[in-house]
Amino acid sequence: MSTGIGKVLAKLVPGKRWGVIAVPYLWMLLFFAIPFLIVLRISFSMRDQTKSPPYTPIIEYIDNAVTMKLNLSHYVTLVTDSLYVQAYGSSLWIAAVSTLLALLIGYPMAYVISRLSPSARNVAMMLVVLPSWTSFLIRVYAWVGILKNNGLLNGLLMKLGIIEEPLKILYTPIATYIGIVYCYLPFMILPLYTNLVKHDNRLLEAAYDLGAKPWQAFVKITLPLSRAGIIAGCMLVMIPAVGEYVIPEMLGGPDTLMIGRQLVNDFSAATDWPRASAVAISMLLLLLVPILIFNRVQQREMEGKLT
Repeated sequence: MSTGIGKVLAKLVPGKRWGVIAVPYLWMLLFFAIPFLIVLRISFSMRDQTKSPPYTPIIEYIDNAVTMKLNLSHYVTLVTDSLYVQAYGSSLWIAAVSTLLALLIGYPMAYVISRLSPSARNVAMMLVVLPSWTSFLIRVYAWVGILKNNGLLNGLLMKLGIIEEPLKILYTPIATYIGIVYCYLPFMILPLYTNLVKHDNRLLEAAYDLGAKPWQAFVKITLPLSRAGIIAGCMLVMIPAVGEYVIPEMLGGPDTLMIGRQLVNDFSAATDWPRASAVAISMLLLLLVPILIFNRVQQREMEGKLT
């Protein structure tokens, strides 16, 4: 079907190349570039609750002249107000720790799955992806029933005699880590599995023949070869985790400060659209840095393979 669509586009748009890439470029323009420019424009305006939407225009036509007023105070606030500095720092820390935990859990799972038979791999990968077919909100809400004081986890630990009274897990930062790792673990496993399943097992056999122990062969062969999968998995987990709102809101409690929660508070409770827009733009620019680094690493690896 994709080939047929490509042929149709090639006939409609001059040149086969432009016919193929016109749709994704149009998609990016409508659903990324234009909304980004709108949010960027709002971030340079002033808050005005007498208007609807509650912000002033940055371009005005006065006395036959066009004037532009750019307000930078919201961006200054983001680096001077301790609340926003702490929110950004806390978000990066929680995302980094969650990514590390997801890597420590996901790498062994991806490694084992890649060593299974082809039929068993399909079943295992289906089990990894299967929870994602359920609503994200429902999966997060299910952890409320598991982690609350009279929930499944505390009930099981008390029946086994491990604890005598319920543990306070829900509405703590620990619950946020659990929720992020659980929800984004498939995004760590999938790129790792895709990388590990392509490894040539003859390299390991050669290492064993030369006297290497299994852990030495893993450290010197498997781990370096899986670097691209590790980087891709970490990016896929950390980037959305930095701006996460649903998980810290439902599981983290008031002590879990993340920039996503602060953005929603500025937008809805405080009705400060310009400041919320500045937070969104800053968060996007912050996340672009690891994306550009990852693309640069990928380009260098491709250039190395070609040479």
